[in-house]
Amino acid sequence: MPDTMKTAAIRRAVKADAAEIQRMVVELAVYEREAPERVLLTEADLLRDAFGPKPACEILIAERDDGRALGFTLFCPNYSTWEGRPGIHIEELYVRDEARGTGLGRRLMAEVAAVAAVRGCPRVDLNVLHWNPAKQFYERIGLYQLDQWQHYRLEGAALAALAEEAGSKR
Repeated sequence: MPDTMKTAAIRRAVKADAAEIQRMVVELAVYEREAPERVLLTEADLLRDAFGPKPACEILIAERDDGRALGFTLFCPNYSTWEGRPGIHIEELYVRDEARGTGLGRRLMAEVAAVAAVRGCPRVDLNVLHWNPAKQFYERIGLYQLDQWQHYRLEGAALAALAEEAGSKR
């Protein structure tokens, strides 16, 4: 492992990181075999939603001593009615090619676990593409697949149509 990976700093992202985080999200889309133009996220979106007055998410960024970003994780709260406690959902965990296999992903996950522990969150959740080799990484650090659950999504025209049924003007 290069020495720069051992000394990489992990810190809370700040507004000045928004453009670089957006670039890494595009890189992540390519890694996930998606067209980069599918990423609609803008720097302005991040400034509003991660660094605005009511943040919807939090971001940790990993960087070399020279300031080059090596990866990030974006997470937000969720809630377990069974536990009666808030938890954390990791929306993204991304490590650039040059830093994969160096332990940086584990360090980012450890930082999120520390946030969860300080906040009294009983669990951390994330979704992984079925083909992603990172599944083995997640399993090595103690995550496990919930075979009995399937991920569902409502979006686009179907979301709009169902919202219409509510009949209220929110």
